[in-house]
Amino acid sequence: MTQTPANQAVPHHVAIVMDGNGRWATRRFLPRVAGHKQGVDSLRRCVKACAARGVKVLTVFAFSSENWNRPADEVSGLMDLLAMALGREVPQLKADGVRLHFVGERRGLSDKVAAGLAQAEAATAQNERLILNVCFNYGGRWDIAQAAAALAARGEPITELALDRAMALAHVPDPDLMIRTGGEQRISNFLLWQCAYSELFFSDRLWPDFDEAALDEAFAAYAARERRFGKTSEQMAQAATSASPKV
Repeated sequence: MTQTPANQAVPHHVAIVMDGNGRWATRRFLPRVAGHKQGVDSLRRCVKACAARGVKVLTVFAFSSENWNRPADEVSGLMDLLAMALGREVPQLKADGVRLHFVGERRGLSDKVAAGLAQAEAATAQNERLILNVCFNYGGRWDIAQAAAALAARGEPITELALDRAMALAHVPDPDLMIRTGGEQRISNFLLWQCAYSELFFSDRLWPDFDEAALDEAFAAYAARERRFGKTSEQMAQAATSASPKV
């Protein structure tokens, strides 16, 4: 687990619960899938804005393991939207230097969806400007359980460090900042392990309305906080002084 320096104004890793698509559509007397389409546009803006501001990892909650319980027509619309978004967005993501990772349980997905995810990852595998983790059919409890099961299957002791290395997001540092849009103030089974020391920011804006100004507001709140990781303010100040270059 890599920790970001406490004085870094721009978070290295940002995680977002993209909430409010359905309510955005309902308020406009539109079908819920129309809100999800607008949500894809908002994600496109957010990816560009994060890359421009120096964020290195962006992790978004696109479809939880609990979302299968939504109405069948909405789930079907989301699967169709995913296929469309992959075809439309991946070429631009590749050109922009964004590397895609899809994080979550793939068993149970249709062959078409699973193949689309794998192809998108392969197409962007060489990019290094920004890692975009899309949590799809994901749940934080599932992640912890699958990590423990993997260790048990290999006969390895289940320790904190071993679990950390077996998590689905072991390829990136833990999030520095977790944002949730839509006015709700909970994390809803998202990155339960990884967000142990993340700063939390809750926005009242619905995800389709979350723009660059809203992102900057979250970053400003993050920059104003002191991240101590269990230490005291005095200890953090001494560490910062020790790390400062001698003149």
